[in-house]
Amino acid sequence: MPLKNRFTFEKAERLTHKILIGKLFSEGNGFICYPFRIVWKEADLHSTYPAQVAITVAKRNFKRAVTRNLLKRRIREIYRLHKTSFYDELRRRDIQIAFMVVYLPKTILKSNEMESKLIKAIQRIPLEHDKLSKKLKKDDALHHDSSD
Repeated sequence: MPLKNRFTFEKAERLTHKILIGKLFSEGNGFICYPFRIVWKEADLHSTYPAQVAITVAKRNFKRAVTRNLLKRRIREIYRLHKTSFYDELRRRDIQIAFMVVYLPKTILKSNEMESKLIKAIQRIPLEHDKLSKKLKKDDALHHDSSD
């Protein structure tokens, strides 16, 4: 079922494991693609989906739960509609990623502005993974050479 182009957002695609969320912030990597901060980590998800996502909006910026829920709903909808190309890219690279989308501004942005920025941020995750894996391979080569 997940291999078809279904525009659903199933429970298996949601990042809910508290230990993995904790590791995401302690060991994960991140970048800002304003108005979003993406924190990601390669992980074995035990799922048929190549990615799991959690979405958060700071209570400090939006006191009312109604507003926070509105923003999370909008972000989730944008992700749901544009995740297929992201999933295809992750499957092509044979990686699984857990990531969190953090909404940064203190104002409610227009949906079309949020959409373009979130698409850009999601497309950047595999590129960031490549940068990190190349850096780690380079660092490993340096460490092996210095031990001789």
